[in-house]
Amino acid sequence: MTIAEVSKKFDISADTLRYYERIGLIPPVHRTAGGIRDYTDDDCNWVGFVKCMRSAGLTIEALIEYVTLYQQGDETVQARKDLLMEQRRLLLERIEEMQATVKRLDGKIERYDQWNQRFSEKFAQNNKTPTE
Repeated sequence: MTIAEVSKKFDISADTLRYYERIGLIPPVHRTAGGIRDYTDDDCNWVGFVKCMRSAGLTIEALIEYVTLYQQGDETVQARKDLLMEQRRLLLERIEEMQATVKRLDGKIERYDQWNQRFSEKFAQNNKTPTE
């Protein structure tokens, strides 16, 4: 696949794909004899993995470390697992923080709903015509 096709498939700019490759976030992509990137299914799997992990909030540094470990071979399996487990722990902490924030927002929204209800009732009482 060309960089344009991969860009469209994953909704990532071609510049971002080049950047990811340059900094080691994805392994080097094979190139044609003319120097054009030719993404394989494996390359696309890396792009999908990185996009998913980035959208979950994993740092570029953690992902570069993961890719580096992966490229070092099977002797790094435990280190890769440990890294992913740590990232999972951090993600769960952020989820808890977000859930607490949602709960706080829900409370504030409820108070505004109550205020609006009281205001509407008061407004309705003040605007009654004498014949009501």
